[in-house]
Amino acid sequence: MTLELDHVSRSVRGVPHIRDVSLRLERGSLNVLLGATLAGKTSLMRLMAGLDVPSSGRVRVEGRDVTGLPVKKRSVAMVYQQFINYPSLTVYENIASPLRVAGLSRAEIEERVAAAAGLLKLEPYLGRTPLALSGGQQQRTAIARALVKRADLVLLDEPLANLDYKLREELREELPRIFASTGAVFVYATTEPTEALLLGGQTAALLEGGVTQFGPTADIYRRPANLATARVFSDPPLNTLRVTRQAHTVLLENGTVLPARGALARVPDGACTIGVRAHHLEVEDIAAAERAPGGDGLIRLGATIAVTEVTGSESFLHMDMGETRLTALVGGVRRLEPGAPVEVLIDPRHILLFDADGRAIAPARDAAAA
Repeated sequence: MTLELDHVSRSVRGVPHIRDVSLRLERGSLNVLLGATLAGKTSLMRLMAGLDVPSSGRVRVEGRDVTGLPVKKRSVAMVYQQFINYPSLTVYENIASPLRVAGLSRAEIEERVAAAAGLLKLEPYLGRTPLALSGGQQQRTAIARALVKRADLVLLDEPLANLDYKLREELREELPRIFASTGAVFVYATTEPTEALLLGGQTAALLEGGVTQFGPTADIYRRPANLATARVFSDPPLNTLRVTRQAHTVLLENGTVLPARGALARVPDGACTIGVRAHHLEVEDIAAAERAPGGDGLIRLGATIAVTEVTGSESFLHMDMGETRLTALVGGVRRLEPGAPVEVLIDPRHILLFDADGRAIAPARDAAAA
């Protein structure tokens, strides 16, 4: 099945929820909808499923216009963030429930339930009720019930959001394998760029109801077409600096003047924006910075520590450079006191460049390291 959204928009009481979205999703593909809360992910899924009707534009399946066709007449399965299972039924009966409604034979039901349970490693739990399961097992049951329908379109709306870290990691690793075993179109909504990268496939970056870019997930991460996409695909938030090209130099907003060489030679005349992801910033305290050798080609900026967050294996350093807030994600435990002077180091090869209208000027050589 091929699903196509053709300039689809939807407004509710005059408020735009989806803005002129065009997407083509192919049979057997995994498609991630990536965006913050209220970016339009669920609204877009409801239009794909037929739960809502667009205010304008068309929805097509295999070239056939299904814009007004209700969800019950479409081949669609959905999995939500909440564990939606029947508490009084066993895992087997939960998975089998849509097949019984469809009137399939007992043999067909047993074959499909066994296949779905095998994919999701639920065989030992088929006789249990959902309340006797862990959160991960409950969500596996919900996913199995969606897969067992063998629907042409499977929609997963932040299905792992309510699970603890260990369970999320476990299912994230397994889901691509599960998806690859079917020929359905899968659409997976998430707020987490890391989850999109782990899942792979294709990603649509969403912002305020519009798709800012759509394509292979790794390509969009490495080469965002615009500043909006780079921000959607950065967590912690993308660090941005306004810069101005003046002849053979580049002037940063804090007054630093750098030669327009190497990666900075791509900076055009006039104003533009440099974007740097948090894990591409290095931070040195002033004492270490004074011992650092020069001539290494790094951009060096003075800043002061605002907040330090230690998560265990990593530390988030939030720094102020004048009116600009920068965030670095560094390995290990780094405890720096508020107000401590530091030097921020940026490898020019890792910068993303955007013109005054937010369009990418050229792809960064290395924005792919996660």
